Formats: sequence, C-alpha cells, structure tokens
Amino acid sequence: MAIPSIRHTHANDHPIREDGDYVLYWMTAFRRLNYNFALQHAIDRSRQFGKPLIVFEPLRLRYRWASDRLHRFVIEGMRDNQNSFAKRAVTYFPFVETEVGSASPLLHELASRACTIVTDEYPCFFHPTMIRVARNRLPARLELVDSNGVMPLRAPERTFTVAHSYRRWMQKNILDNLMEMPKVDPLRGIKLPRLDALPRKILEKWSPADLNYLLDGGGITSLPIDHGVKISNTVAGGSLDAKSRLDQFVNRDLSLYGDDRNHPDEKVTTGLSPHLHFGHISAHEIVQKMLEKENWTPDQASPANGKNHGFWNTSEPAEAFLDQVLTWREMGFNLSFRQPHNYDKFESLPNWAQKTLDEHAQDERPYVYTLEEFENARTADPLWNAAQRELVETGVMHNYMRMLWGKKILHWTESPQQALSIMIELNNKYGLDGRDPNSYNGIFWVLGRYDRAWGPKRPIFGSVRYMTSESASKKLRLKKYVERFGPDRLL
Repeated sequence: MAIPSIRHTHANDHPIREDGDYVLYWMTAFRRLNYNFALQHAIDRSRQFGKPLIVFEPLRLRYRWASDRLHRFVIEGMRDNQNSFAKRAVTYFPFVETEVGSASPLLHELASRACTIVTDEYPCFFHPTMIRVARNRLPARLELVDSNGVMPLRAPERTFTVAHSYRRWMQKNILDNLMEMPKVDPLRGIKLPRLDALPRKILEKWSPADLNYLLDGGGITSLPIDHGVKISNTVAGGSLDAKSRLDQFVNRDLSLYGDDRNHPDEKVTTGLSPHLHFGHISAHEIVQKMLEKENWTPDQASPANGKNHGFWNTSEPAEAFLDQVLTWREMGFNLSFRQPHNYDKFESLPNWAQKTLDEHAQDERPYVYTLEEFENARTADPLWNAAQRELVETGVMHNYMRMLWGKKILHWTESPQQALSIMIELNNKYGLDGRDPNSYNGIFWVLGRYDRAWGPKRPIFGSVRYMTSESASKKLRLKKYVERFGPDRLL
C-alpha cells in the first residue's frame, strides 16, 4: 500500500537512479520500525527497484543542548531498532559521531550509490535547516515523508490560533485519515534483496556504533557533549519502553485519567511525550490502541462540534486523552510547519497577548531571579522549586506543574521576552520532550498562545491568564510530589 501522497514530497530535483546499488532511508526523527510512513515508503522504493534497503540512523554531536541525557535516550532507541532490524531483510547502520561533523561525509558517501534517499520531514529544531543544507549537496534524490501525526502537515490550509477552530476542522477530517494508517509492521511478509555487506570503502572509514559500549561501557562519557545534564533514571528511551508505557496506560491508568491527570501525586498519565518527541512511538499507534480499547467504530462519531467532548462518544477519560493527542499536540505541528521562522519567537504570540504584556512590562516584580537561580531551584516558592527539580532530575515535568512553572517565570523576570528565553533554555536543556512543536506550544501558552484575554487585568500579566502556587496547593494533591522533589533539597 503506497503512503498517502499528501505525506510525500522531495527536497531536491536530482533524478532517481534505478541503477543504484540500494535505497537509503536516512532515519532522523521517526526513530522506529512500527507505524512509520517514511520507512514504509523506503520499503516501497526498494521493492519498486528490486534493490536492498539501508536504514541509516545517525546521531550528531553538533546540536544545541547535546548532553548525556539526550544522547542516552536516543541511543537506547537505536539499540531497540538494532534488535528489531536484526532478523529483517534490511541493513541497519547506526552511527554515533565521536568527532563533530563526521556523519555528513558518511551520509554523502552512502548517498553516492543510492537509488534515492528517503528521510523524515520534521518541522522543528534543527531538522528543517539540516534538510535545506543537505538537499543540494547530496548526489541523489532526497524524498521527505511526513509521519508526525494523525493529520498530515499539509492538510490544513491555514494556521489555527485557537483550539476550538482546530478541533472542529480536525473532527471534520479525522475519520478519513484514520482510514490511511501506516502499517503496523511494514516489513512483515516483505521480501527484499539483501545487501551482503556495506561497501568496504565506507566501513574502512566509518564503523557502525557499538551501542552496548556507549550505553553500558561508559562510551557516552568520552563524547564532547554536556556531561552536567545527567541521564534520566525515570524514563528510558526506545520503542520497547514506549510500548510498555502505552500498554500500562491503556489497560490500567486510563480509567483514572479523567479525574486524576492534573494531580501530581497520581501517576496516571502516559509519560510518552519524550518517546513521541524522539519518534520512538507514533501518534497513530497511540490513537489506534486507545480506540481499540474502547471498542470504538467510526459510526459512533458525532458531527463536528469543536468541543473537547462528545465527538468520539467514548468513555470520558478516553475522550480527554484523545483531545490531548489529536488537538493540542497536533496544533503545535500545524504552527511550526506553517510558521517555520517564528514559531519559537515572541512575535508569534497573538497581538492581544503581545500588547498586554508590553503594557505591563515595566510593572514591579515581587522577585527577579537570574537564569542560574531558576536553574538551581533557588526561589522563594517551594512548589516551583519542586517542579524545577523534577525537570532537572528526571527530564520530565508534570503537565499542570509545567504550566505553573512557566507562569511564575513570567512573574519573576524583568520582561516577558526574558521569561520566554529562560523557559526555552531550561525546558530544552533538561526536558526529554523539549525542542518539539508540542513543547514549544506549552511554553507559549504561558504567554497567551491559543488562549484568550482574561479579566481582571493583573500586574505583570495584564490580560494573560494568571496562576499561583497558592491556588494550585489548594486544589491539587501534591504531598507526595513535594516530598520527593522539595522543599529543602538543593540540586
């Protein structure tokens, strides 16, 4: 089954060379075997040309915020991929740079003998720039495939500014897209020519990564990355951990999700945002497993109403969860794809939010903290400090606490622009789900994105929604959370 044409484009006009030695899948964002339109298309190309398939999964050194935490999470996923591809009719080539820039000439060398190159289209962080730089330097056709979300990136014809309008559009179109799911296992039952070995010229200069050494033998410590951001002992990378978390959520925690998801003491969320960010699991798989659990059929759907309930006609917890995945997450991809040059800039905020924040930029702050003080959780607010410690220690933060965390940064910085800069720095440095359209949305929501003006106007916030630790402490269950991450411990 060919992938939907709306998910496929090409970055250059180099000819496809049917007489090449193999098809090359350059795996950069959708780092998985299952539910992967890009891998599926690469397999289709291999069958079309009757040529072997190489899956090349590199990990660069030169990306901002590179650290032990981020590297280990990706490499854990690479090891899962290595095991998954081991008995398949493809050649898997994991490559972890030990010298800055060494992956680029390797990619070029692999491309020189490829019929075509298939790669992942991801509209955030360094990926778009990487494609722009590579497209004309590579000596082969570079095909882009969108496997980011259930709704294709190119399906919306506008940038949505509020959840209601996006949700209504999604509800009108989602059923057709649920009929175009990627294959669960695109290699199942497929026979491809096998590559006897990687070209000798390549192996003499570049060796596949020793993933076990990197993970278990201390190899990561020798890489020139930030060793101050320690690995997470809470979240493991890879498709196996992602599937385990999804199964646990669907079969055990879903029934509690509707009532307990906002309470930090209750661990009933999926914890899958890091795996979604690094492509270790697909939104398609998550949605499909959820609908299967609910025994849902398309005839249950109501007409589009733009509301966050009453469309799917599933249980209330399932409906709430589907809204998070299909509305809030995918709105972030809509914005970052359609506004690639400013999705992470203050100027992308709605005009009303920019205006009200500017009007109150000179208001007196109760405290003004430096980046270092924020980073080390040295504020006068024990609850905020606990949230920051959770991020630094584990690489994740409870969703409600992340909203409060951001609101207080706005409250305690010299300007909203400085608040934004600090939120981005801390979230992207420590968060395993940072550097992602959904994560940027969470940060910008703090400043008014996708929200409306609220009254009465308040100092510093103006008409931007106001939140306090005092209010959170009254309505949320926080005792265990604060005991674990605060209040008196120092990082």
